[in-house]
Amino acid sequence: MTHHIQARVVRTACWVLLGLSAAAAAQTRLQPGLWEQTQQMKSGSGQMEAQMAQAQARLAALPPEQRKMVEQMMAQQGVGMGSAPASVRLCLSKEQTEGGDVPRADGRCTHQVSQRSGNTLHYSFQCNGNPPSSGEGDYTVNSPTSYSTQMTMKTVVKGQPETIQMTQQGRFVSSDCGALKPIQLPR
Repeated sequence: MTHHIQARVVRTACWVLLGLSAAAAAQTRLQPGLWEQTQQMKSGSGQMEAQMAQAQARLAALPPEQRKMVEQMMAQQGVGMGSAPASVRLCLSKEQTEGGDVPRADGRCTHQVSQRSGNTLHYSFQCNGNPPSSGEGDYTVNSPTSYSTQMTMKTVVKGQPETIQMTQQGRFVSSDCGALKPIQLPR
């Protein structure tokens, strides 16, 4: 179940990047191409951090052929391994950075931008999956090659309520995504 929560956190983070970049586009547009997103999570219980560290250690210890399989599965979702342990690489198309593709965190989530101040948007979301989650945060487009977010998410981990604080930094890597296809999230 914790893997499911970790996946939801990553999907929510991707929604923040894609969905909110469309809303912020009137002020500053992100460059299309390859982006690296680094995130830090902190949970009230410490369980999420411990499990993320274990998952990263297991991934690092995989034999090369198994790691390649994991990377191929991630690439099918439009996500690649980043250069740092808690980072991923995403390819954003021109249409996505211009607001032509505004995805949801997943098919069971709703979201709303409640306030805008310059290049910063304040948003909230509600997901009715198993486990349910909700939260709010701020997304800032610092420049065409940089963005940052902070988010608070409330969910359930191992039957107990959990609050997760997450910060993210995104940086533009290249206009060429290589073999990585643009990330696709549910519409």
